[in-house]
Amino acid sequence: MKLEILKKLKISDSPGVYFFKKGKKILYIGKATSLRNRVKSYFNKDILMSRGLLIEKMLGEANLVSFIKTDSVLEALILESNLIKKYQPKYNTKEKDDKSFNFVVITKEDFPRVLIVRGKDIRKKYSAEDVKYLFGPFPYGNIFNAAMKIIRKMFPFRDVCFPHSLKPCFNRQIGLCPGVCVGEVSKIEYRRIINHIKLFFEGKKSLLIKSLKSEMLSYAKKKRFEEANTLKKTIFALNHIQDISLIKEEFRKSPINFFGERLLKKNNLNNNNTRRIEAYDVAHTGGVNTVGVMAVVENGMPKKVDYRKFNISDEVFGNDTLSLEKILDRRLRHNEWQFPYIIAVDGGKAQVNITHRVLDKYGYKIIIVGVVKNEKHKIKMIIGDKKIITNYEKEILLANYEAHRFALSFHHDKFKLK
Repeated sequence: MKLEILKKLKISDSPGVYFFKKGKKILYIGKATSLRNRVKSYFNKDILMSRGLLIEKMLGEANLVSFIKTDSVLEALILESNLIKKYQPKYNTKEKDDKSFNFVVITKEDFPRVLIVRGKDIRKKYSAEDVKYLFGPFPYGNIFNAAMKIIRKMFPFRDVCFPHSLKPCFNRQIGLCPGVCVGEVSKIEYRRIINHIKLFFEGKKSLLIKSLKSEMLSYAKKKRFEEANTLKKTIFALNHIQDISLIKEEFRKSPINFFGERLLKKNNLNNNNTRRIEAYDVAHTGGVNTVGVMAVVENGMPKKVDYRKFNISDEVFGNDTLSLEKILDRRLRHNEWQFPYIIAVDGGKAQVNITHRVLDKYGYKIIIVGVVKNEKHKIKMIIGDKKIITNYEKEILLANYEAHRFALSFHHDKFKLK
């Protein structure tokens, strides 16, 4: 697609969902905090670095952009999920492989539970008879969790408590459960709440508000003014959704989205000008009991809250390169995790090449360096971009050291080694 086509478009600055098309065929669907800024970012010279090979290829095919405005980022998130599920666009590849993504499950009970469940766990834990409604997938983990907090404040629901247990659950005490646990809400009233949540996830906000207004008037006629006032507040909340937390998470998840960085500065949100390095290492005992880890260094300091552990099948039997491939494959499925500026792997050309292969599979362009060791496991050299190595040598070595230490610690703890 040429930049001239974009210049002719009058793109709204509001939240919403955008479509890249080839004629009438939808190639890609995305959501945006600002439609104008997000669509413009696809014409950045650094698109390969910021969005990857698949998106670059998609742009080569697309000849049309369209969009749907929404009143909030929250509604854009839900609309995007519904439209991807409906149209299955060619370049929304990660959303098709939804095993690691979140779904909202509403159970088929007298007092249904509203649960967040990973795609891979739905069939394990729930049969078709257990599920009344299913919404998703939602691929952005942190953003989706923030979204559910907003939804639950508007529509308190039951998730883990037991009906009529006489003791109020924690969520009841903070106003996030309507009181199913202590019998404060009837089956009929609770069904109405579930219907409100259903309508919201279906993107039917106008119908939802109409239903809420009707219920509010009904309560008022019965002089149940407290319930009527609660619904009035819910209607106001729907018309003025406070989703600043979603905007923060939106830009936190992509550290090399340069248009995003500018918008963060403009809105005085969290500045994400960090240089994140992820380092990977593998540990095993004679080829078995294999584990892997990811360590993170940001701005020269370990960020231990972002460290991750990976269990590896013994089928790889001491093959560190194959183990690394499995670790990276699983890591890159988590596009809700912040992405790195540099990936440092423990090893030489074989490890660097396998890392390139996995990144190409997912369409990501990230700088890769390899930390080569000698027979005594002492650092011999770092291979990769010489300028990057010169500028970030200390951080790369720190990340590599942390990964090695973390891998040994995890391996020792898991297999009780002395």
